[in-house]
Amino acid sequence: MAEHKHGEMDISTQEKTFDGFISMVTRTSIVIVVALVLLALING
Repeated sequence: MAEHKHGEMDISTQEKTFDGFISMVTRTSIVIVVALVLLALING
């Protein structure tokens, strides 16, 4: 079994995936908030 050395693994793919996920969640949250505000304004 190979020895594990902390910090040697290439995590660039995981970082790109995480950044994409956070970006998608942020955009989706903004769209939902805008939709709720518009619904509140339209329904008075």
